Amino acid sequence: MGFSKISLKGRALRLLSGREHSRAELEQKLKAHEEVPGELRQALDELQAKGFISEQRVVESVIHRRAARLGAGRVKQELQAKGISTEAVAEAVAQLRDTELQRAREVWRKKFGEPAADPAGRAKQMRFLASRGFGAEAIRRAVNSSEDD
Repeated sequence: MGFSKISLKGRALRLLSGREHSRAELEQKLKAHEEVPGELRQALDELQAKGFISEQRVVESVIHRRAARLGAGRVKQELQAKGISTEAVAEAVAQLRDTELQRAREVWRKKFGEPAADPAGRAKQMRFLASRGFGAEAIRRAVNSSEDD
């Protein structure tokens, strides 16, 4: 029994060494390896108590890796999928909203570089930004950024 507990902790630490994982992600990935009911919960409790599992670091990691390319809507979906608490997700989204327009303009500039020649092209640019999770106001202003500059 002691060996399998170490094994679960070892597996969790291996996953955490690659990137930050939320507790929910670790539970999902390691559930199949649990031999005794409750041992996974115990192993994760110990890792969390020692600071190896940190919701805040997961949030920071996702924002760092994804915010430059994605709008607050998509980042919010990713955080929710990782099982991050509602409060932490709301806080992260509020933080991202402050830079939403700036980030949408940068994504638009990298992808298109110039205003669309016609309404169909403009709609295509707007759909692209929407698919990246940017909000309607940021999309409108980013696509019209040549007029704002």
